[in-house]
Amino acid sequence: MSHLIYDFIAIGLGPFNLGLACLSQPLHNLKTLFLERKAQFEWHPGMLISDSTLQTPFFSDLVTMADPTSSFSFLNYLKQKGRLYSFHIRENFYPSRIEYNDYCNWAASQLKNIYFMQDVCSVTYNEERQLYKVTTRDTATGCKKTYMTRRLVLGTGTNPYLPVCEHALRTKQNSAKNIIHTSRYIFEKSKIQQCQSITIVGSGQSAAEIFYDLLQDCDQRDCQLNWVTRSSHFFPLDLSKLTLEMTSPDYADYFYALSEGTRQALLLAQRPLYKGINNSLIRDIYHRLYERSIRQAGGVRLLTNSDLKKISLSDNHSDQYDLHFRHIEQNRNYRISSGAVILGTGYHYTEPQFLKPVSGRIRYLPSGKFDVDRYYSIDGGRGEIFVQNAELHTHGFMAPDLGMGCYRNACILRQICGQDIYLTEKHIAFQEFGTPLVSHEQAY
Repeated sequence: MSHLIYDFIAIGLGPFNLGLACLSQPLHNLKTLFLERKAQFEWHPGMLISDSTLQTPFFSDLVTMADPTSSFSFLNYLKQKGRLYSFHIRENFYPSRIEYNDYCNWAASQLKNIYFMQDVCSVTYNEERQLYKVTTRDTATGCKKTYMTRRLVLGTGTNPYLPVCEHALRTKQNSAKNIIHTSRYIFEKSKIQQCQSITIVGSGQSAAEIFYDLLQDCDQRDCQLNWVTRSSHFFPLDLSKLTLEMTSPDYADYFYALSEGTRQALLLAQRPLYKGINNSLIRDIYHRLYERSIRQAGGVRLLTNSDLKKISLSDNHSDQYDLHFRHIEQNRNYRISSGAVILGTGYHYTEPQFLKPVSGRIRYLPSGKFDVDRYYSIDGGRGEIFVQNAELHTHGFMAPDLGMGCYRNACILRQICGQDIYLTEKHIAFQEFGTPLVSHEQAY
């Protein structure tokens, strides 16, 4: 056991905790440790498709929105890599996924407080010492270590969500070899492309990127390509200026103060604000489809209003699946046969098992989800356990937004240090989201 007592230990190393590591690095009086199960930083490795880009500009890097002078900025990364002028001439604010992943690895390589290949087994609490004990297992050697800390920051991320129909097929028949989540696309692409028919389910950015990637050579492969969504249309991400003000501290204050029921209803209504497709990608897809129409090329279908109900093995072909859909607006059933299925069904947060020993120190909502306070702790106001990207239900669609990561980290550091380390803006929106302040005579 290490005798060092850390001010906080962060578990999981996605972009948000990596940003916290970068912002903590200059704070020499703060003892920090970041634990990651993998051997290196990886950001959606199965979706590193050539030419795919972020949906947020380079300002949404690990540090800039909290500290524009930080040496861990994306611009400094470009400078150190000799690409700053090229990026400027490129005149595109949106880095590619591959470049963003490389940037994060560049930042991680400069930090000495990150321990990779450390799988957290359990977290317990020592009442006498008022410290958390974190036990890890080295994934290479199997050796266990323990660390003591005053606080925790949970950044374990979200997990791919697979519908019940897919899970049942895999469990019952062990035959879902060509049914994958979008998160596995790059790893499974060559195998998937051997199938004569491919169906993509879902209409978010990842599904759109995969559809466009497969569209490039589906004619040469003589492949039937289907893209199906339960939405009424393939909708674009709303990046209009006044909408972007909703990814702000102002809107976070407003959303957080709403009732739980109102928040959940809003999240459903706000899907186009965070689950849509880049306009540029929609244009590229349409342009490609139009080019194919000139040649009267077939083999591609886009289907809307279609809710996937079940996947079963085809009765006629052992290497085919039958996808059973219900058309939402027409209230009719139909079926598509496909050799491969790619599920763009999103991600869900799952509470880590290692938290069970300290669940009594965590506050939950009646729904069973974390009761996250305004500044991201989940322990009823003690300021000991914080979460990253586990507060969609309390803080709104800005929770997974890369552009709000710096703000959240600045808030967490303020709670831990007891003072503002980085300026946290409070009012940046021109809009007023709540009831306007009025005089007593005007109120009724």
